[in-house]
Amino acid sequence: MNIRVKEMYSGKIESGRFAWSATDGILETYRKRDAIMAAKPMLILQLRPEQEAADEEFAAFLEKGRLSVSHTRRIRLDLEQIPENLSLDDYCGIIVGGGPGCVSDPPHGKPPVEARIESDMLSLMPEVTKRDFPFLGCCYGIGILARHLGGHVDKRAYSEPVGTSACELTQDGRNDRLLEGIPTAFDAFVGHKEAVQALPDRCAHLIRSEACLFQMLRFGKNVYATQFHPEADANGFETRVRIYKNYGYFPPESADDIIKMCRAADVHVPEMILRNFVARYFERQQPRIP
Repeated sequence: MNIRVKEMYSGKIESGRFAWSATDGILETYRKRDAIMAAKPMLILQLRPEQEAADEEFAAFLEKGRLSVSHTRRIRLDLEQIPENLSLDDYCGIIVGGGPGCVSDPPHGKPPVEARIESDMLSLMPEVTKRDFPFLGCCYGIGILARHLGGHVDKRAYSEPVGTSACELTQDGRNDRLLEGIPTAFDAFVGHKEAVQALPDRCAHLIRSEACLFQMLRFGKNVYATQFHPEADANGFETRVRIYKNYGYFPPESADDIIKMCRAADVHVPEMILRNFVARYFERQQPRIP
């Protein structure tokens, strides 16, 4: 905003700064808007081939993260590959959504789109971990991170039926900056056929549950992944139950009972983790307004 416009709003200049008046609130709004517009967007990578499920998940990331569409770049990997010229320098962080695929399934048993999505994600991880680039992998993302790090991901143990899981912070979780303000115990929405079997090298174990030992991990200082869904609420999970009822997660005839259970559940803490991630890596870019 130039000096003439400042004068028009405040009517007075003092020592190179415009004097305070009632209209300075308008000026501050303009400056905050300009700071937000200059901020690097959050890159959101989605893996779900189902249109309704993908749209619901994206809307949940925006709502729970308090992001707007203009604050993000959305790439649906079922529709397009990660661009060859994509530069992490253009983004403040990465959020990866869930999907029906399993990294532990044999390559010959994966549909071509699922195999391509997995390959695309794994091709991105070396730079993410080398740079310790801000990353939050949700559900499928924990399998991708662990597989990249040489960890064991399979279906031998720790799978969880669709529903809620009683989670608790570990000692490392209690000391993690991203988990500041998170209660030591909370419920989260889950539903997965495979899981991390052992903590990968150089990872911190942040959240556990009785049914699934590794509910959240951190690599380095900025690379995070959860087995549960931090973006999900009852309405969103109801949508997914309906869409995926024939994908082998549960007997299709039990879908209505699962939906009733989700509606009755008290699940609100996990979204705070998503919100903390956005606050730490998107909002901290914004310069202080003098």
